[in-house]
Amino acid sequence: MLELVRRVTRGRPTTTLTLPLEKRVRSRLRVTLDDGNAAGVFLERGEVLRDGDLIASADGLVVRVCAAAEGLSEVCCDDPLLFARACYHLGNRHVPLQIIEGVLRYQHDHVLDDMLKGLGLTPTFVEAPFEPEPGAYGGGHRHDHAH
Repeated sequence: MLELVRRVTRGRPTTTLTLPLEKRVRSRLRVTLDDGNAAGVFLERGEVLRDGDLIASADGLVVRVCAAAEGLSEVCCDDPLLFARACYHLGNRHVPLQIIEGVLRYQHDHVLDDMLKGLGLTPTFVEAPFEPEPGAYGGGHRHDHAH
């Protein structure tokens, strides 16, 4: 079985690995690569794999990580104060949030949807990759692949 043991910043990926967030937060994981081969991920604890990250085996085989589409609630809002209130109330509940200009995403939860409806927002269900903010104490790294 292929063992992916380190992050790299360069290299030509030979395949990809598509995972939802719940698996990208784990440092030890048995996976099936997108080409069908079995592999194990053995990385430093506490780091989150982000869409576009490169991980490699000890012998240099490189794999690109892809964020899988998953069920999310999405709120679009062009009122900065209302947007901030929504972020505050979700953050106060320690909900991981993906914040894009005018768009807020979180893992689908009808109770949270109802709370935001009470603020006057309209959550919709979407299937999309989930890349939440790492948080002030999140460690790891953050980068934007929307160059």
